[in-house]
Amino acid sequence: MSNPIFLALDVPQIEAAKELAGKVKGHVGGLKLGLEFFCAHGHHGVHEIAQLGMPIFLDLKLHDIPNTVAGAMQAIHVLEPAIVTIHAGGGRAMMEDAKAAAGENTKVVAVTMLTSLDDRDLSATGVQGSAHDQVMRLAELAERSGLDGIVCSGHEVGAVHKQWKHGYFVVPGLRLAGNSVGDQKRVVTPRQARDDGASVLVIGREISRAEDPLAAARMIEATL
Repeated sequence: MSNPIFLALDVPQIEAAKELAGKVKGHVGGLKLGLEFFCAHGHHGVHEIAQLGMPIFLDLKLHDIPNTVAGAMQAIHVLEPAIVTIHAGGGRAMMEDAKAAAGENTKVVAVTMLTSLDDRDLSATGVQGSAHDQVMRLAELAERSGLDGIVCSGHEVGAVHKQWKHGYFVVPGLRLAGNSVGDQKRVVTPRQARDDGASVLVIGREISRAEDPLAAARMIEATL
C-alpha cells in the first residue's frame, strides 16, 4: 500500500462523511467505518462510501461465539471490505472461524487492547501484567489462529513486529506531536508508528476536526 493512512469516518451522517472523504481522498489510502456509522446506515451506508473508489476498513470489532462471528463475516461478504476487525479476546476458535468465513481479499485483524485502556484498566478487569504483556500474548494467539494481523497501539507495534515478521499491523490512537490526546492513553505520532512497523495508520480527529482537513491530511502524509 503506497499510502498507509486510513481516515476514520466516525460520523453518523453519510453526506458529511462523503464530503470529508472527498476533500482528502488524494492524501489518504483508505477509509475506516466504525460501529457508529455502521449501526446508523448498515450495508447501504458502506455502499455509498465505497462509491468514492477507496479501500474500506470495517472496524466492527466482532466478539461473540464462533458461529455467530462467522455468520457476521459471511453477511458482509458482499461489501468486499479490505479490512475487518474482531476481538482477540474471543479466543482461538472464534478467530479461526472468522478468518475462514471472511472474503478471500479481506484481511482479518484482531483488536488486542483498546488504546483508551492502560495498565490500571487491565487490572480492574482481572487481567494480570502490563498492557504490553497483554498485547504480546494476544498477538501470539492471533498469529496461531491464522489471522492476518492485529490492532495495537504504537507503543507495542515495534515489539509485535519483531515477534511476527510478516504480520499486518493496524495502529490507531495516533496524534501529531503536541496535540491533545483526548480519550486515548497510549499514543504515538504517525511517523513513529510507521517506522516501528505499522502497516495501516488510522487517523480520525487529526484530520476530521482540523480547521482545514485537506491541509492536515497533506501535512500528515508528508511526514511519512
